[in-house]
Amino acid sequence: MISVKNSFLVAFVILLIGACADDLAQTPRPKGFMRIDFPEKAYLKHESSCPYSFEFPLRSLIDTNLNRLQNPCWLNIYYPQYGATMHFTYTSIKRDSLFQYIEDARNLAMKHTVRADNINERYYENIEHNVYGIAYEFEGNVASNFQFFMTDSNRHFVRGSLYFNMRPNPDSLSPVIDYISKDMYRLIETLEWQDK
Repeated sequence: MISVKNSFLVAFVILLIGACADDLAQTPRPKGFMRIDFPEKAYLKHESSCPYSFEFPLRSLIDTNLNRLQNPCWLNIYYPQYGATMHFTYTSIKRDSLFQYIEDARNLAMKHTVRADNINERYYENIEHNVYGIAYEFEGNVASNFQFFMTDSNRHFVRGSLYFNMRPNPDSLSPVIDYISKDMYRLIETLEWQDK
């Protein structure tokens, strides 16, 4: 037979074990993000009546009907599965206006310095295809993580910027940004002027 003293001891041990189990259930855990499996890269060549061509990812969508009458060579490249859009604009350089286009593109990119933790500038030069420019990669809590401009320094100027249709969160978006940035570099490396 269990004495009253032993029954209090058994009850105390059971209560202690139960209290510890509740503490484990209440322990804060770090926030987790879903794992993203990226498809293998494959590209298509984009050609149109506009004076440029480039390769874009097979799993993205190109919308050329943005403002067809005013800017027929502007387009968006959508990544619907990631909520991302790359805005691509084309401008024909008018006499002595190249410096202004470069300065405008740089100013638009540098607006992100307020929120960026780091900015990587990568200069690009393809002498064979007469394509020159700068790509900007922004790290941190910024609205646009990748921007670039390319030109032939004479007749053509293009600018691109990547935006996500969600609140910036560098922790969760980092793998997607890395994945899409490779596509942006592929676009830059395959950009050619189609003088028609």
